[in-house]
Amino acid sequence: MQPLYSLKVPESANDERFDGLARLARCHFGVMAVLVTTGIEDRQEVRTCDGMAFSNASRIGCFGKPWGGADVLLVVPDAHCDERFRDHDLVVAAPHVRFFAGCPLRGPDGGLLGMLCLLHDQPRELDATQQHVFRELAQLAADMLAREETHTHLQRELDALRESERRMALAMAGSGTGIWDRNVATGEIHYSTGWKAMLGYAEHEVGNRIEESYTRVHPADLDYVRATILAHFEQRTDAYEVEHRIRCRDGSYKWVCSRGKVVERDGAGKPLRMIGTTTDITAMRTLSERVQQTAELMTDLTNEIPGMVFQYRRQPDGTSRFSYVSAGVRDIYGLTPEQLAGSAEALHAIIHPDDLPRYLASFEVSASDLTPWHLEYRVQLPGQGILWRQGDARPRGLEDGGVLWHGFITDITERKQIEAELQVFATTDFLTQLSNRRHFMHQLEAELARVQRSADHCAAILMFDLDHFKSINDRWGHSVGDQALRHFARILCAQLRKTDAAGRMGGEEFAVVLSNANIDEAKTFAQRIQHELAESPLLHGDERISLAISVGITAIDADDATAESALSRSDMALYRAKRSGRNRIECF
Repeated sequence: MQPLYSLKVPESANDERFDGLARLARCHFGVMAVLVTTGIEDRQEVRTCDGMAFSNASRIGCFGKPWGGADVLLVVPDAHCDERFRDHDLVVAAPHVRFFAGCPLRGPDGGLLGMLCLLHDQPRELDATQQHVFRELAQLAADMLAREETHTHLQRELDALRESERRMALAMAGSGTGIWDRNVATGEIHYSTGWKAMLGYAEHEVGNRIEESYTRVHPADLDYVRATILAHFEQRTDAYEVEHRIRCRDGSYKWVCSRGKVVERDGAGKPLRMIGTTTDITAMRTLSERVQQTAELMTDLTNEIPGMVFQYRRQPDGTSRFSYVSAGVRDIYGLTPEQLAGSAEALHAIIHPDDLPRYLASFEVSASDLTPWHLEYRVQLPGQGILWRQGDARPRGLEDGGVLWHGFITDITERKQIEAELQVFATTDFLTQLSNRRHFMHQLEAELARVQRSADHCAAILMFDLDHFKSINDRWGHSVGDQALRHFARILCAQLRKTDAAGRMGGEEFAVVLSNANIDEAKTFAQRIQHELAESPLLHGDERISLAISVGITAIDADDATAESALSRSDMALYRAKRSGRNRIECF
């Protein structure tokens, strides 16, 4: 696939989370490419893209204008036929994009953070289920962007805190952090103005007794808070740190992180004074819950996809392991995620022995060249027999010299069965189940090649014709004629070796190639067929229908230009046998 155009993507575009989401979306929807953009309303910059190569254009035009609102999920079945979209920047830059779907990424405040886009080079549609999944994936991307924005904001605040004590104090007052100073001996505790303001209290509305402070702690957290403080008082911990809920002036609860340390002790080691901080972490807890929900949704999505999503890592020393597998591993390999994650070698006993070397070699090539991994192979599962699997993955080199693959394995057993059935259909005569003429000629060409390669190898061709076959059809009908053909084919097959081949050449004519056999051996074979046919007449009701055959035999000659040359000689010998009275064997 040729690149649409080029774009220098910032280093953060390599963020594995966005790359993974793009790969998941592309795999789920089966589209040419998936990209995530970020930026303001009018211009969008590509954050990550899976399925295309980019190198130098800086932006993609506004995605909202073509359909009048960035809150609407846009699905353009064919961009070339959509008047609103025909002149859009993306279509102009990438003229072979036909299908486009875009979903806005909104932040918690409703602001546009970017877009999640699906691109394909063929027209298509999204059904209601696909649109729902598309919106869920867009929400995941929006959550990650919002979390990133929050993280950036907090990091900037932390940098400001380090500049000086004065600036740190100002920053603490404005960032939801308060200071407290506790006299352990007297039971007094004093709070900073910022501490009180954080909970909505005025300066005079908070007392200085420790007993009162405990009344503001959420009842479900109180024992945990007291036990943590006691552990530090008894010097079982170096510091006091606990996350808990605390009641605000309006009766609501905030999540806070309280940290402190005893700074004075008496001669017996009993605590005298303790200083600490309390920080409002409500937003962080909310974000953490959303991240957890996002992670659970990602897991649910990968687990619901038929097949197995995986992450496979190879260390520089050659050892490897599955760092992630979805729940589909149970259907694909009959293992639990824990079993496969614990040992990649567990697969060696499952993959068919004839395919295991190819399986191992394919990963070696992918790791060496960093080329996509693709393989069709068989597995053996207890109680299910031999099944087919198809694996696809993309490798990425790691800084330590290792390789990381993200990929997908699916069950292709049904497809392989259909392919096998089609192969049989294309090579087999429906009536007799012998090779059809075309397939038999391929087998004959292969035998001629063996004769030409080795002076010690010989082979013979026999042409058979059922005598008086027309009279059978005339007297008993074509259905009995078909029975006669099948009857002869069964007798013929019973005498063949694994190295021989037989085919129906048309009508009542059959051909056999005997590998590593001379004329005399071929004649003996033909006599055996005549004898078996005479001893086993066709039964039709109470009637016994005797069948006879004429046979022409020739040897395959290394000087034969084609297999047709040898077949023609056996056909001439057959003609001589029929002309000489039928039920005869003639050799060329």
